[in-house]
Amino acid sequence: MSQAALPVMSERSPGIAVSRASPVSVLGAMVRNPLDALPPEIFHEPLVYSRIAGSRRILITDPALIHEALVRNADSQLKGDDIRRTLGPALGQGLLTSDGAHWRWQRQSVAPAFRHERLVGLLPAMIAAAERTRDRWLAPDAGPVVDIGHEMMHTTFDIIVETMMSGPGGIDVARVERSITEYLHPTGWVFALSLLKAPEWLPYPGRRKAAVAADYLRSAIMAMVAERRRTGEGREDLVALLLAAADPETGRTMSDEEITDNLITFVTAGHETTALGLAWTFHLLAGHPEHEAKALAEIEEVTEGGAVRPEHISRLTYTRQVFSEAMRLYPPAPVITRTAARDFPLAGFTVPAGTITVVPIYAVHHHTRLWKDPERFDPDRFSPEQAKGRHRYAYMPFGAGPRICIGSAFATMEAVAILAVLLKAARLRNTSADTPKPTMKVTLRPLRELRMRVERREVPVSAASP
Repeated sequence: MSQAALPVMSERSPGIAVSRASPVSVLGAMVRNPLDALPPEIFHEPLVYSRIAGSRRILITDPALIHEALVRNADSQLKGDDIRRTLGPALGQGLLTSDGAHWRWQRQSVAPAFRHERLVGLLPAMIAAAERTRDRWLAPDAGPVVDIGHEMMHTTFDIIVETMMSGPGGIDVARVERSITEYLHPTGWVFALSLLKAPEWLPYPGRRKAAVAADYLRSAIMAMVAERRRTGEGREDLVALLLAAADPETGRTMSDEEITDNLITFVTAGHETTALGLAWTFHLLAGHPEHEAKALAEIEEVTEGGAVRPEHISRLTYTRQVFSEAMRLYPPAPVITRTAARDFPLAGFTVPAGTITVVPIYAVHHHTRLWKDPERFDPDRFSPEQAKGRHRYAYMPFGAGPRICIGSAFATMEAVAILAVLLKAARLRNTSADTPKPTMKVTLRPLRELRMRVERREVPVSAASP
């Protein structure tokens, strides 16, 4: 059957679940926590149709349909208004928010920064940043309790600034970190207003503070870019790659504003997602000492009781499984959205232009048809044997299709290095037995701080020798 002959997907399409939630309840949930706006059917159905305020949405959790939507029909869809309104004021037209030829050129320009051999060369900086966090925690004057989310934000920000920008230069690191949080805080309002197609000038709680935060992020990074262009310093980092990048077809180079768009994208998305994944990982390990003990035993065996070195990281397979399982339960980027630029086929129907395709990664990772006992923390799900039989799109913490996160290998390597250094040195315990509710502020953050008690771990006998 040709695409033209396919029936148009609608709320009357046979075999497709339909969300019956009221628009008022969905919009209210969107403002409070967009995760709560997901229809409950999507946790056990493969596809759910939703229509709110005239906006047609299709939510997909079936891995084969995700492949069909995000890979085979990738060219038929754009990032859409949700992303532009939510992230555009801060990220401009960088890799995360752009489409078409502009996206492809930028992707090609940054790709060399994420080649495997270059990433391996960044491991010493990753380990050193983790060691600075360790030393801060174990200093004689350090407090016994930390906000692990903040600590991981600090550590991963340290890493991305050192590896991608060769140091912060004149950037106020603490203010940048604070600005990212302030910018993301009211994004539930932006999602809801975008769904209603409300005018972009409409005020909402937190809008002014978010605008100030975006202005600071852009001005701070742009000043650094201008200084690097002026001095012509020959460093081997992402800034240098972007300054030298040229479109192979036209020879056009990037303006300071375009370089700023991409640097902010990597500084914000690059450190925030890994930090949140690590924070949830430490929280989960504290509640599952048997998995913590297994990871620690692996780290001690691979390092032979000594310091963590770059050559150890690739051998820490169980530690990587722990991080992977934490990202299954708490995917840092919990939802993907696209907007159909033209009609495309899906599941035997035609998806009309203008339809918003939603891949709720959080629901995919908790889906009862895809995972046995999906709420249980079990790193063995990611053993080579179990992972081998799983559909590629049943697990996608870094997205899917041509727009899969270019920094996925960087993030995983970084996370394993941080876990290895910190687990060897410190025992972390939750100060509360309750797990805070995850809330979506573009990324998946805990509703309250994940506060943890830090105790110095006893040094094994094998590690005590000089």
